[in-house]
Amino acid sequence: MTDTITVPLTDVRVARAVELVWREAELLDRKDYLVWQELYTDDARYIVPIDPDTEDFAGTLNMIYDDARMRAMRVTRMTEGYAIAAVDAARTVRTVSRFVPETVTDTEVVLRSAQVLIAYKRGRHDIWAADVRHRVRLSDSGDRIAEKVVRLVDSEDAVPAAGFLL
Repeated sequence: MTDTITVPLTDVRVARAVELVWREAELLDRKDYLVWQELYTDDARYIVPIDPDTEDFAGTLNMIYDDARMRAMRVTRMTEGYAIAAVDAARTVRTVSRFVPETVTDTEVVLRSAQVLIAYKRGRHDIWAADVRHRVRLSDSGDRIAEKVVRLVDSEDAVPAAGFLL
């Protein structure tokens, strides 16, 4: 576990990062995937690892390990044509909270948080809980996500397919 730093959530840099994370959650719940993908830097990674403790994402098996190309393909599948992931996607509501700044500089904030996602589909509710880490690049031209790591609490168990993004 990484030691936390003592930068308050009221620090303007941290507040900007938190606002970006909340914006991302809102876009995902609205299924506004085209706008969502614009929140990411060109070199960003979106990762859902299986091993809850790994930091070697490139060298281990992941549920998702998306660069810009793979994110774009995923968004295309979710938004165009007939894809079961898009046509029969669950409705979601997510809460992101318990923000803890891990590192803070004038150009980057790394935030840890907790996410609880409720998905509703065909009369059934599913709960997805995760520890999340966002690396946010701060810029006068717009803050962007440089990395998102979603560590599902049940990642080592059989995880059902999701017709939505975490």
